[in-house]
Amino acid sequence: MAGILKRLREAKCPRNLYYLVQDYLKEREAFITINSYNMRKNITRGCKQGSCCGPILWNIQYDTVLNLKFTDHTRVVAFADDLILMIQADSISEAENISNVEMGKIAMWTKNNKTKFNEEKSKVMLMTRRKRKEQKEILVYINNKAIPQVQKFKYLGIIFDKLLFRERLNYVADKCEKLIF
Repeated sequence: MAGILKRLREAKCPRNLYYLVQDYLKEREAFITINSYNMRKNITRGCKQGSCCGPILWNIQYDTVLNLKFTDHTRVVAFADDLILMIQADSISEAENISNVEMGKIAMWTKNNKTKFNEEKSKVMLMTRRKRKEQKEILVYINNKAIPQVQKFKYLGIIFDKLLFRERLNYVADKCEKLIF
């Protein structure tokens, strides 16, 4: 909440819109009744799911992570609340070092913006064309937790498997087979 308001001030948001957002974000509470038990809790983060303001407020907040000073070896791709860092390096150890430096920047961003990434959903995947017998394990950390390395992952419905796309083709073929029958 404070991060969004800070970002609006930095962007020199018109005062009337700033006050409107500030008012929208204050004195919010959740209320639940189970059997005859009532419970209230003050809400200090996030927006109601399905809120028309939620996506734009998220974009205001999230835009700052996309503007971090990443190295020239790093490309950042984001969609909604999904973020991918792509690191290009001459060696696996260099990729590992750059990745950890970049993840440190993201960890600092989360701390400064009072938000966090779900370490459980974070994954690392090494893509290389090299056939040499070198170490294929890469250790990348966020918030002092090792991010698990995977051989494939799904992003926006597309399965990435080291640019071979076998998994994606199998997935689409299975889907087509089900539709045909």
